Amino acid sequence: MFFHMLRQSFLEGRKRKILAAVTVALAATLITTLFTISLDVGDKMAREMKSYGSNIRVVPKSEAVPLRIGGVDYNPLKGRDYLDEADLPKMKDIFWRNNIVGLAPTLRTPVRLGEEKAVSLIGTYFDKPMPLPDDPDYRTGVRQTSGFWSVDGAWPQDDASDQALVGVTLAGRLGLTKGATVSVVDEATGTSRSFTVSGLLTTGGVEDDAVVVPLAVVQEMAGLAGKVAEVEISALTIPENELSTKARRDTEKLSTAEYDTWYCTAYVSSIAHQIEEAVVNASARPIWQVAAGEGAVIGKIQALLLVVGLAAFVSAAMGVSSMMNTTITERAREIGLMVFGSTVTIAWVSGPLVVLVSIAMALAGSALPARAITALMPVEVLHGRR
Repeated sequence: MFFHMLRQSFLEGRKRKILAAVTVALAATLITTLFTISLDVGDKMAREMKSYGSNIRVVPKSEAVPLRIGGVDYNPLKGRDYLDEADLPKMKDIFWRNNIVGLAPTLRTPVRLGEEKAVSLIGTYFDKPMPLPDDPDYRTGVRQTSGFWSVDGAWPQDDASDQALVGVTLAGRLGLTKGATVSVVDEATGTSRSFTVSGLLTTGGVEDDAVVVPLAVVQEMAGLAGKVAEVEISALTIPENELSTKARRDTEKLSTAEYDTWYCTAYVSSIAHQIEEAVVNASARPIWQVAAGEGAVIGKIQALLLVVGLAAFVSAAMGVSSMMNTTITERAREIGLMVFGSTVTIAWVSGPLVVLVSIAMALAGSALPARAITALMPVEVLHGRR
C-alpha cells in the first residue's frame, strides 16, 4: 500500500511538482547569490569609496600632542616636526599591507605668487613608483588616494621640476589658464621657481586655492630634503563594531583574546595602530567621518541583501506549502487509510501464539475428514464399493 501510494505520488500531478522544484531552485539560487554578494560587497564598496578620500592620516607624534587653550593650539612643535620620506615603505610593511590601497605624502610651504602673498605651495606624489620587496612595481600618490581630484588638463610627472597644478579658485583670481607660466618665491628661504601650468585642479578643498607640485620640488625650495609633513593613507577596512570601539578607547583594557582578534581584523583602528608600530615617530589617526560613513553604507547594503534573501526564502516556502496542501487535500482518503493516530505494540508472546493458533486451525480442519476415515470398511473399500 505504502509503495503504491509513493509510486502514485511521483506519477500524478507532475506539472505541479515541476513548478515546486523550479520555485525552490530559483529561490536557492537567489539566496546563494545574495549571500555571495554580501560576503564580497564590503571590499568592493570600500574600494569604491576610496575615491572619496583617505581614511587614515599620519603625522609626526609631536603633532598629535593636544595643547589647546581656548580653541588656540599652543603646541610649540606644530609645523616644526616632520616624518622621514624614507619611512614611507615601512607603512606598507605591516600585517594588513595588502589592504593599503595607496599613500600620498604632503609638504607645504608658503610662497608669493605675483601680487598674491602666502599662497600655499603643496608638494605630493601624483603617481610615483615606490618599489617594495614584495611588489617592485608598486606605484602610489594622490591619483590612488584622492580619486575625487579633478584635473582639467594633464597631471604633472613626479620627476618633473617645472610642472604644476593650479587650483581653480586661484587660477580664476589670477586669470591663469593651462599652459601659462607662474613664478613663486618661498617666503622663508627666498628660493624662486617657475612652473608651467599643466592643468587646473578642482578638489573642493584647500587645494583649490593653492599650487600643487611634485614633492621633491617643495623639499628643495623649503630646505627640507627627505622630509614630509603628513601622509594620507587609503586603506580597505571593515565596519567598526563593539570590539573596535572598545579598542579605540583603550587597548590596555582588552583581554589577550580580544587584543589578538582586534589586531588580526582589518579595522581602521588596528591598521592605524600597526602603522604606528612600524614608524616610531608617527602618529596614525583614522579619519572617523570617512570610516563611519563607509561602515554605515556597507552595513545598510548588507542588511538590504539579508532582507531580500529572507523574502525569497519565505516566498518559496509559501509556494511549496500551498502546492503541498493542495496535494494533501486531493489524496486525503488515501492518507486516511494509513493514519489512525495510534500504533500497535507487538508482544513477545505473539510468535508462540501464532504457532498454537496455526496448529489449532489445522486440527480443527482435520476433525471431520478423520471421522470419515474411521467409518470406512476395509472390504468395501478394496472391492471399490466406497
